[in-house]
Amino acid sequence: MKIDNIDVARVFEDIADMLEIQGEDVFRVRAFRRAANSVRSATEDINKLSTEGRLTELPAIGKGMAGRIDEMLKSGKMSYFEQLQETIPPRLLELMKVPGVGPKKAKTFYDELHITGVDEMKKAAEDHRISSLKGLSGKTEENILKGIELYQSSRERLNLSEAYPIADHFVSLLKTLPFVDDVCPAGSLRRMKETIGDIDILAASEEPEKVMEAFTTLPEVARILAKGDTKASIINSNGLQVDLRVVPVDQYGSALQYFTGSKEHNIHLRDLAKRQGYKINEYGIFDAKTGERLGGSIEEDIYKTLGMDMMLPTLREDTGEIDAALEHALPDSIAVEAIKGDLQVHSTWSDGLNKIKDMKAEAKRLGYDYMAITDHALKLRIAGGMDLDEIRERSEEIKRINDEDDGFVVLSGVELNIDNDGGVDYQDDVLAGFDIVIGSVHSGFQQPEDQMTARILKAMENPHIHVIAHPTGRIIGKRAPYAVNIDSMLDAAAKTGTILEINAYPDRLDLKDEYAREAKRRGLKLVINTDAHQAAHLKYMMFGVAEAQRGWLEPDDVINTRPLKEMLGMLK
Repeated sequence: MKIDNIDVARVFEDIADMLEIQGEDVFRVRAFRRAANSVRSATEDINKLSTEGRLTELPAIGKGMAGRIDEMLKSGKMSYFEQLQETIPPRLLELMKVPGVGPKKAKTFYDELHITGVDEMKKAAEDHRISSLKGLSGKTEENILKGIELYQSSRERLNLSEAYPIADHFVSLLKTLPFVDDVCPAGSLRRMKETIGDIDILAASEEPEKVMEAFTTLPEVARILAKGDTKASIINSNGLQVDLRVVPVDQYGSALQYFTGSKEHNIHLRDLAKRQGYKINEYGIFDAKTGERLGGSIEEDIYKTLGMDMMLPTLREDTGEIDAALEHALPDSIAVEAIKGDLQVHSTWSDGLNKIKDMKAEAKRLGYDYMAITDHALKLRIAGGMDLDEIRERSEEIKRINDEDDGFVVLSGVELNIDNDGGVDYQDDVLAGFDIVIGSVHSGFQQPEDQMTARILKAMENPHIHVIAHPTGRIIGKRAPYAVNIDSMLDAAAKTGTILEINAYPDRLDLKDEYAREAKRRGLKLVINTDAHQAAHLKYMMFGVAEAQRGWLEPDDVINTRPLKEMLGMLK
């Protein structure tokens, strides 16, 4: 089976976890995590880079890391990884994947209770054996059980960022076939939900047998689960299921509408059609009395016949979009093309993998007019937080870059740490020197709602803090949102003029869609940022925009759709 970028990244991540369990130097652990992130985000196939001797062109990949990658690609294994596995039981790594269980707890559970798997840890928590250990409590057991529930539920679904490139790759391959007229992802992936089940693809062709044969013989196919005349299911080289359905060309639109969903949207739509004297299904829209087929070759046929405006797939969740489409009141949804700059970007001045000039080059390639470099502040030293000398040196570098006067502006920013009492890293005179200041919670995630809410609200009252980043702190499938009162946060944003972020990094997508929609209802402005830690991450803007679409946001609701001067004027 071909080894790809994701395979290599997972091995590096496991190495980092094992080193952390062993108590290795934090910088060595970070080196492997950075390497994993770099390989996972690379835009080129790792095999191609290895063959051409260009692995060291990737950020965080030096000669040593490149040698380990070459070894794995050539032999199918990495000797250093296997050496570590001899000292760390493989199932012990699974414990660290449970939110709230770090290397110290995992090692304690293994040493003291001989726990090597999630099921054993769950039983130990239920039997209150974990609270018997020194320094641990019943609250620890409660958090572990919640973490196990989150971990197990997340394993049943794929993160959008994992599924999207795989689906896009299969779609791209199928589009090259001369007997395929059209092809598109369907289901929750097309609606850009944060997690999805299996990857569903729909194709239009008058020669479905040829499509089935081509699909099931692609190099990426590891195993065929089912293969019929018009449907096939395979397991790809990453172990993920991909389902393909082929329909006649004149049914493609109705099938795409039907298989995109959501289920609730389709039920509401069918009920509306029935009341109007129509019948709709995957084959088309029909006159209920005569059975005459009225359309279905394109999606618009379904909605237009029902007297509705066409809507984006991201809106189809039965949250009011059908009534809005009937009243011609759908939002003018924001699109990626409306974004003029990214206002949370990290560089090598903290924990980013690329220099400022490289981040600027990629931002320009994406068509942006500006970008804010918001490296971490002093107290997050593990992420390379900047001291005052580093802030001054970085400001000088940004000035030199802006002196190039090529029309693109790099803003000097910072991502502060919101302390337990709502305080931040620097004094007012230092904060006043930044173009944009972001406040974030990076610790104390288990605090009760009143304490967490109070610290965030106090930070929002700071006149220098323009943006609250990833406001609920969730990491999808890995960390639940911390307890914060959303209503209070939105009220404070209105009162203080603080902008709330939709973090486009696909593990976060925070604020989530329903909160973004409520913010819009209250007249608040938001910002969509990627939180990029390397140039390849800037492409994640598409995921943040999709989350904003799902929250019914329009360009006017988002500050970084504005020209630079206007955007800066919207900051308090």
